[in-house]
Amino acid sequence: MAKLYFRYGAMGSSKTANAVMVQYNYKERGCRVLMLKPKLENRDGDRIVKSRCGLEAECLFVEELPEIDLSGYSCVIVDEAHFLTAEQVRQLVDIVDDYDIPVICYGLRTDFRGNFFEGSRELMCWADTIEEIKTICWCGKKATFNARISDGKVVKEGEQVLLGGNDRYISLCRKHWKNGDLGDSFRR
Repeated sequence: MAKLYFRYGAMGSSKTANAVMVQYNYKERGCRVLMLKPKLENRDGDRIVKSRCGLEAECLFVEELPEIDLSGYSCVIVDEAHFLTAEQVRQLVDIVDDYDIPVICYGLRTDFRGNFFEGSRELMCWADTIEEIKTICWCGKKATFNARISDGKVVKEGEQVLLGGNDRYISLCRKHWKNGDLGDSFRR
């Protein structure tokens, strides 16, 4: 029986690398995999998911899902799933329930203010399996928060979505996120 998976982690926890590796494992076994991402995520160009460590794969957009013939697919993988809408999460639920195809979503749990993204909130509600992908703070503790950085300081106000990578964000433990403490780790 297929399941909806939500694998979440703070920035830099290798979510995209994991997504590409899972796709590779399915393909190595002769299976067809549908890799998706929201159209909003355009940092690495259209129709590409790319990890910080350099792993990448071609993809389609989640917004194209209603037009995609799902027959013959063994798995659906969604990167940057926190950017999904509630309606798109329900479409993924329907793929699992109606087509018996596993759907594995990778994304952030919360934004730089510590609030859920719409997609993350819905996945936390609807996913059959929720798994954390861990990374560490500069102090060595588990990092669970995504700090937005501006002028070398943690900021906690602004638009929820501001695309960026290591130039704008760093993963911190709760204590250091609350205190805005970057340690000596953020020298940019």
